[in-house]
Amino acid sequence: MIQHDCKIRVWYCDTDQMGIVHHSNYIRYYEAARSEFLRACGLSYADVERRGIMMPILEVQSKYRRPLLYDEEVTVRIILKELPTTRTNFFYEIYNAEGALCNSGMTQLGFMHADTHRPCRCPEWFTEVLMSKWQEEER
Repeated sequence: MIQHDCKIRVWYCDTDQMGIVHHSNYIRYYEAARSEFLRACGLSYADVERRGIMMPILEVQSKYRRPLLYDEEVTVRIILKELPTTRTNFFYEIYNAEGALCNSGMTQLGFMHADTHRPCRCPEWFTEVLMSKWQEEER
């Protein structure tokens, strides 16, 4: 299992009239955590795409437990429970400034060739990068 924490400040534009994060913005927080997770592994989405692979979202799940509020610094924890094959599932936990769990979710991403848009298996080089991070976390 690999996990990575990403800090995000709730901006005013993320909230509704009550100062509570609008439900649609949690998906953006998931994406920010995925991007930062890949950077922590030594990759970026731009690197992956330069290598001819795209990772479309196939499924999103989100469970709202407590509200996140304007100007709070929140922690988005991303968790990878298993190495990818043809798809990969990322799990998320979002904690408020007091450390209370406010949201949990999951995104499933596929892999496809950028030139043909045809599905493919997870590239070996991508798995190797994740495996390196996995082994590092186990130490």
